[in-house]
Amino acid sequence: MPENYKKRKEENELIRNFEESLRTDSPIFLDLEAFDEIINHYMDRGKNEKALKACTLAIAQYPFSVELLTYGAQININLCNLKEAIELLEQAETFQPNEPDVLALKGSVYSLLGEYENAIEYLNAALNFTQEKDEIHYQIGLAYQQMDELNAAIDAYKLALEDNIHHDGALYEMAYCLDMMGKLESSIDYYKQFIDADPYSKAAWYNLGIVYNKLEKFEEAIEAYEYAILIDEEFSSAYFNLGNTLMNIKEFSKALDAYKKTYDLEGASPESYCCIGAAYEGLGQYGLGLKYFQKAAKLDNLYDEAWFGAGACLSKQEKWYQSIHFYNKALKLNEENPIYWQAIAEAEYKVGNVISSLDAYEEASLLAPDNKDLWLNWSRIYFEQGEFNKAIELMLSGMEEIPDQAEFFYRITVYLICAGKYKEAFNFLENALVLDFDQHTQIFEFFPQLETQKALYKIIDQFRKENS
Repeated sequence: MPENYKKRKEENELIRNFEESLRTDSPIFLDLEAFDEIINHYMDRGKNEKALKACTLAIAQYPFSVELLTYGAQININLCNLKEAIELLEQAETFQPNEPDVLALKGSVYSLLGEYENAIEYLNAALNFTQEKDEIHYQIGLAYQQMDELNAAIDAYKLALEDNIHHDGALYEMAYCLDMMGKLESSIDYYKQFIDADPYSKAAWYNLGIVYNKLEKFEEAIEAYEYAILIDEEFSSAYFNLGNTLMNIKEFSKALDAYKKTYDLEGASPESYCCIGAAYEGLGQYGLGLKYFQKAAKLDNLYDEAWFGAGACLSKQEKWYQSIHFYNKALKLNEENPIYWQAIAEAEYKVGNVISSLDAYEEASLLAPDNKDLWLNWSRIYFEQGEFNKAIELMLSGMEEIPDQAEFFYRITVYLICAGKYKEAFNFLENALVLDFDQHTQIFEFFPQLETQKALYKIIDQFRKENS
């Protein structure tokens, strides 16, 4: 303790003397070790402007110090002075052309400048002169990734992991590249190899969970996340992703626990509040869901998901007018989300604003023409208004966007019958029965009259017998 106290006291005295020299614009002469201490003091505290002043003075006194030139380059990078960083690194390279830190840092600057081929050239050069290769392979992978050369990026990340199995960044980025290339299935064995080599690699378990979740192997994903959490009980990202996977299988109570654990570890954020709100919504506790979505919106009033979630909870309680208010707020922030347009379309229809509802469905159809429910719900409005021909036209448009959808054939059958176009109706009904016979029961909800149901059942039963 006395030794640490003495060291801190000496450092504080050094910093005071240096700042006094800056204030009075008086010259100060220090040895390299003292300058090193001052520069690191400022860099550690994020005071890059002061660190740069110290570094500039130090370089003036020790112009051949590669270490000081490298410090100066790093500080300039922090300040986004990339041209100045390159100039300092070129000076350092003149004195020590094979210094790996200089070469690697120069490669990093070229990456920041978007000159990825130059970056890779310098990073590869650095590999020849360093024992710690994992970080350089990782930087090479990032450069290839920016160039959209994902195979090369994956190869670089694998080399990083061969040098350091614990390099979490390489694991995460490799998973992203594999996902982008549609090769997630093949990556499972790769992650399992890492786990066999190091069963306590939380990053490997975590990424394996991500892969399983994206492949919709939810039980396996849950198991992988739980292993990651066993290794690190404060692994907030694993809790968060565990919550997302549990939501996918409608285990809302367990998801809520996972999200609350994320909140405990990371504190409040719009995302954590929204996830907690969504879990409460899934549990049918719409009041609590609304509360958390509103908390999220209060924390960040530009977070459109919060406003939408609040509207959804109010819709579930059939508080349509209130829900429209929140949906409109979400739409103002994100007009390109078709789910928002569909939600407000339903709410507007529920309060009797038919024109607004139809307009909202049209907006949604432009953004997501491949959404089956959109066409079914949109056309049903015309059906319920007695405008059967318009309902038929809409379903035909939907069938162009999503062909061979049995539910569309059954629905257009209903509309055609109601329009009195029986021959066409039975043609569509036959196609529907071929596509998916078991879905035929859905048409009966549109014809509560027993006689009509009997007539339809007779036709359907005849079809079944002929094709059995």
